[in-house]
Amino acid sequence: MKGYVDQDLCVGCGMCAGSCPEGFRMAENGLAEGWQELPPDCVDDAKQAAEDCPVGAITVK
Repeated sequence: MKGYVDQDLCVGCGMCAGSCPEGFRMAENGLAEGWQELPPDCVDDAKQAAEDCPVGAITVK
């Protein structure tokens, strides 16, 4: 599984990178990005980040 961030929706709040750094990071443009396959023990954190995203920019699949 991997986390994906819709760059058109992302506002760069950093919540996802803070709560699931194994799957999300802040890119040079100041927006979040999903950057690697999620380790199995981090999938729940990534799904929670998707739920908590204030603009609904995250999907995990």
